Amino acid sequence: MSDMSYLWLFFSLVLGIVIVPGMDMAFVLANSLAGGRRGGLFATGGVIAAGICHVVIGVLGVGIVLQLVPAAFNIMLLLGAGYVGWLGFCLFRNGAALGRVEPAEQRTAWTIFSQGALTNLLNPKAYLFMLAVFPQFLKPEAGRIWLQAAILSLIIALTQALVYGSLAVVAGGGRTALAARPNATVLIGRAVGILLMLVAVVTAFEGWRRP
Repeated sequence: MSDMSYLWLFFSLVLGIVIVPGMDMAFVLANSLAGGRRGGLFATGGVIAAGICHVVIGVLGVGIVLQLVPAAFNIMLLLGAGYVGWLGFCLFRNGAALGRVEPAEQRTAWTIFSQGALTNLLNPKAYLFMLAVFPQFLKPEAGRIWLQAAILSLIIALTQALVYGSLAVVAGGGRTALAARPNATVLIGRAVGILLMLVAVVTAFEGWRRP
């Protein structure tokens, strides 16, 4: 298989994983509805930054630790699910704030960015990908491993930007219309909160490694 075929295959796998609804997508959606396109795009930026960190972690072999110490995976799984569930609960409780947050209460870009990064860093799906898929596309005979990892990292970042960025633009565009409908804003805010909590429960239930 040629190098380009490898890259296209890797892109197809990454795209298939990214478009499946999960913690990252739910977080971007929530921030797009709450903070408009700005909130959604900064959340997307945080997810992308964390994705690069995942690549570094995979190349350094930290994934081996997760294989040797399964309990480490379970701890990470619970932390990630718990964090997203907490965000969902806060949004459900404060659903009225969705789409019409007062300027003094608006979160900074850095807060949104860092929360997006933390959500992805605690996402077990990303670690499973780094353990099961990523190493298969690093070929020692093809040259410098760090360069191959950088190219694969770029593909991951561009795919996330395409999918989550598009979601942020589309969902954020509807925020202005929601601002004129307070009752609808409350319901949608709480619905997104419930979505985040459900994603957290499903992630914890399906991802837990039973002995």
